[in-house]
Parts: sequence; C-alpha cells; structure tokens
Amino acid sequence: GFLPKFSMKWESPLMPKDWFEWHDLYNTEPKLQQRLEIVREYISYSLDVSPPGIIRVVSVCAGDGRDLLSTLANHPRAKDVYARLVELNPQLVERGRATIESLGLAKQIEFINGDATLWSNYVGAVPADVVIVCGIFGNLADEAELSRLLGNLSFLSKQGAFAIWTRGHSNGIPYSETVRKILRESRFEEVNFKLTATGDMGVGIHRYLGENLAVPKEQQLFVFSGVPNKAR
Repeated sequence: GFLPKFSMKWESPLMPKDWFEWHDLYNTEPKLQQRLEIVREYISYSLDVSPPGIIRVVSVCAGDGRDLLSTLANHPRAKDVYARLVELNPQLVERGRATIESLGLAKQIEFINGDATLWSNYVGAVPADVVIVCGIFGNLADEAELSRLLGNLSFLSKQGAFAIWTRGHSNGIPYSETVRKILRESRFEEVNFKLTATGDMGVGIHRYLGENLAVPKEQQLFVFSGVPNKAR
C-alpha cells in the first residue's frame, strides 16, 4: 500500500527513468530553471536581431520544445518563425505539439518524433538562422565527438546563424570552457556566454562565420550517449 508508492515518489526526482521524467526536474532544479531562462533570453535576442522576413529555427534533441515555444508565446516576431524540432521521446513530442497548437503556430512549426543525430531529419529545414543545441554536449562521449558535432553544425547553420548551447560543469571541471575553445576553432564567434547563478551550468550564443555545407560530412551528425540521470 503506502510504502511502495512513497518509495517510487522518492526515487523518481533523483533517478529519472527516461527523458520525459527528467524534464520534470525543471520544476525543482534551480540550475535547470536558470539555464532555461538564459536560453530563452538568447533565443529572444537572436529573433530581435534577425533581418525582416522568415527566420528558420532548428532545435536538436528538442525535449518538449519549451525553450523555443515559451519564447515565441510573447515574441513580436513569432509569426516569422519557421521551425523544425527533432526529439526521440514520443511523450515529449506530444506535449510540444499540444503547445504549438495552443499558440496557433501549427502551420509554421513542425515537431519530428525521430532521431536527432540523423541528418535526414533536418532536410528541408536547413540551413537555419538559429540552431538550438541545448542539453547535448554533456551527453557526448568525448572531445572528439564534440568536435564532430560542431563540424556538422556547419550543415545545420547558414553563414551568420546563431547557435545556442549549454554545458554543465561537474567535479569542479568547467567543461563549458572546452566548448568555447572548440567553437572558436570551428569558425563560431562568441556573442555572449553566461554561467547560471548556481555556477555549474554554462550557456552560450555563438555566430557561425564559416560556409554552409549543403551536405554534412556523414549521415550521423553525432552519437548521443547520455542517460537521463546523468544529464548535463
């Protein structure tokens, strides 16, 4: 009766069994809330400074799309945004699609329930003006894999596009510094970078100065190796 229910409730915030459950941590985790706030600020900025006309946005491993969708809810340029969000978890996609419907943006925003690592899921939506790669870098195996993904960002990004990213720190290691260094080497110019008030989550916005690649170097843009309870 009472105990098993209680123990399940007790375990779930600490050890999410899947990404749908992990997203509920946004309700309780200050660093995630602060991260989301900065990401929204950067999305808003990138829309503000985009030239008149259509703004193409791509979100990789989009979750339920709350960063982009909550920004569009009250942004004057919402009607200019044509976006594709790619996410593997069907429940998160469902939640995101419901939000898109409620905002009246179903004609402009498509939510693909599919593997965000495969370039085929972006065809027709890229090169984009804004590329959101949040919650991904901490779930890559190593620096070589990070470099590979950043190399492939030149397929998702048009010249001058904004890339918005996040990277958590752990065991006292400021991993976001590595990301900033590799971005510099990959023809991305830093526009802004902030740490959350908790001090252990970096959020950056960079501008892509390189050439757009019509086709990526390989079919698979990166390998996502993360598990929800380790999400960084």
